[in-house]
Amino acid sequence: MASFRKRGKYWTYRIRVKGFNDEWTEYTGGGFHSKPEARKAAMEREVELKNNEHLGGKMLFKVFGEMWLENYVKDKLKPNTYKTYRNAIRDHAGPAFGDMHLQEIRPMAYQKFIDSIIEGGLAHSTARRVHNAIYQCMKRAVLNGYIAKNPCENVVIKKLPVKKLKFIEPSLVPQILEYLYRRDYTLGLFFETLFETGMRKGECAALRLDDIDLRENTLRVDQTLDFQPEEGDDLLGDPKTYSSSRIIKMRPKYMQKLKTYVKYRTEQKLLVGSLYNHDLNLVFARDDGNPISKSTLWNAFKSSQEHLELEPIPIHSTRHTHVAMLIEAGWDMKSIADRLGHESATTTINTYAHISNKHAENTLHNFDEYMEKLGQ
Repeated sequence: MASFRKRGKYWTYRIRVKGFNDEWTEYTGGGFHSKPEARKAAMEREVELKNNEHLGGKMLFKVFGEMWLENYVKDKLKPNTYKTYRNAIRDHAGPAFGDMHLQEIRPMAYQKFIDSIIEGGLAHSTARRVHNAIYQCMKRAVLNGYIAKNPCENVVIKKLPVKKLKFIEPSLVPQILEYLYRRDYTLGLFFETLFETGMRKGECAALRLDDIDLRENTLRVDQTLDFQPEEGDDLLGDPKTYSSSRIIKMRPKYMQKLKTYVKYRTEQKLLVGSLYNHDLNLVFARDDGNPISKSTLWNAFKSSQEHLELEPIPIHSTRHTHVAMLIEAGWDMKSIADRLGHESATTTINTYAHISNKHAENTLHNFDEYMEKLGQ
């Protein structure tokens, strides 16, 4: 709101505008022959300042990005969301736009940026998460009046041809597990659980003893373990999505093995006593009850593949292998989606199209043999 004052023969104005640091700055002007002339000049000056030719629009993206993370994201959204947004701003947008002023970032430059990260190998879903973070950041810049329009509006995130997911041939799984069990029983059962359930490794590592229902033969998934928590972060957090929380029905044979292991884990807790991490109550843990490290899991899995002279692929491939097993066993995509914790069967179909196509070819071959027997 502007204020006006007459000094001698001339009028002056005084306006206050909030800058990009959320602090108010006062501006004055004078030498006007009438109050209407001063009012007009004050309005023009206010518009000029709010358009940020001299304020927020001149701020570097890397400066505003950090301010946005600190003031609008950290401690206001879930820790995992904060990490996702922070990585998008610092690791992706930073190198591209960090030293540019907010008002210099144009829609075409942003579109080229999105195209480049996808062509560089970033998964379509990851590119969407990166875009969402930058979009929200620039949306705040618009709301704060630093820029007039969001350059991230109407971007097109193109889909590249779907890459075939890497998985272990189901016939090799028994040999993988045999090697792991010989190396360490806990590691063996951990990876057998991954192959049996299709859980993400963080979900499996977060399983607690009270997530096991031996009467119903089920495992409850409602948390995930952060293998690299930052100071102040919780070790156990919410799963990836709302639908990731689920109950998984297990085979009785597997549950009998798990029951024996739970007995061992209970005895271990009594043996270690007060030195045991009782608070976590993890199923798969070190002897002191603390989580198994990410490097231990990876090294064991890599070693098992090298033992079979296979090219090592990520632990997440156990999830894809589980899907291959289910498809070969004749499961429909809706049931597989529910077991994996996907929001819809469409996600499952799109993700595992090449695996299901391979099964369809085998099924067609079987149908062809059947028809030959009928004399058709």
